[in-house]
Amino acid sequence: MLGKKHKTLGEFIIENQSSFQYSSGELSRLINAIRLAAKVVNHEVNKAGLIDILGAAGDTNIQGEDQQKLDVLANDIFIQTLKNREIVCGIASEEEDDFISINSNDEKHQNKYVVLIDPLDGSSNIDVNVSVGTIFSIYRRITPAGTPVQLEDFLQPGNKQVAAGYIVYGTSTMLVYTTGDGVNGFTLNPALGTFYLSHPDMKFPDNGKIYSVNEGNYVHFLQGVKDYIKYCQEEKEDRPYTSRYIGSLVSDFHRNMIKGGIYMYPKSSVSESGKLRLLYECNPMAFIAEQANGKAIGGRTRILDIVPTELHQRVPFFVGSKNMVDKLQEFLDKYK
Repeated sequence: MLGKKHKTLGEFIIENQSSFQYSSGELSRLINAIRLAAKVVNHEVNKAGLIDILGAAGDTNIQGEDQQKLDVLANDIFIQTLKNREIVCGIASEEEDDFISINSNDEKHQNKYVVLIDPLDGSSNIDVNVSVGTIFSIYRRITPAGTPVQLEDFLQPGNKQVAAGYIVYGTSTMLVYTTGDGVNGFTLNPALGTFYLSHPDMKFPDNGKIYSVNEGNYVHFLQGVKDYIKYCQEEKEDRPYTSRYIGSLVSDFHRNMIKGGIYMYPKSSVSESGKLRLLYECNPMAFIAEQANGKAIGGRTRILDIVPTELHQRVPFFVGSKNMVDKLQEFLDKYK
């Protein structure tokens, strides 16, 4: 049972604030705002099936995907929580067509941070009671404080992130995040409404035995990816690997980080750019992975070095245990 002997998320943030290169306290307040929104979303997710929040909302998002009712609800909760705290100058969400400028005309507000967020990753799984999550990414703005936030503040490469994290709403609810000094996981005690440090200094094992990919798309994959999947399935001393694919990035990533594995969402003949969004999914997960002894690539390019050109840009994504990603890279390089 998580209790008094475990450090709370609030205590952890205060104790580690000095290790963050910008120690004004704003980032700590921002993480606290995300913590609050996560608890509200968790409450709503756990009510799914009891009230009318299951199924499609009847709209599509900017990606052309059907929005689920909980997508819309989670999006509203995170945006309103961040707005109300007056600690960010802009928000970009996977569910919004454009970025949202906050307090842009009030010179009293000198907020320095922008947040990019996937409010409810894997939401199509809600109807069947499978784990879903939230992914967030935080940058310092590059335009002058006190002026309206601009698109360029959001289109920064992932190596400029100052913090990133995710919340997984599963059998237990966990918030996992990094500020560039390792990765730590906090589990929610629902009785107290408090997150406690449960997984300090999380690391990907160098090797793993799990590969996560939608093999239903196999015939459309590049040959290098096909060859790697066959490698994973070979009968050898250390193989075959186990195939585990939930269809919720947060859940697949979280399992692989704890047990060792690789997650793959390649481009294909039917999805030339890949499916996952660089800014809302790939960059934050890549930052977390690299801080946890893992690796993330978009083919032959390090994910965090990609310079974004649009808010909803899609890229291929491969992330996980270092040695597994390196082996995949070998197969991809054969077909340069």
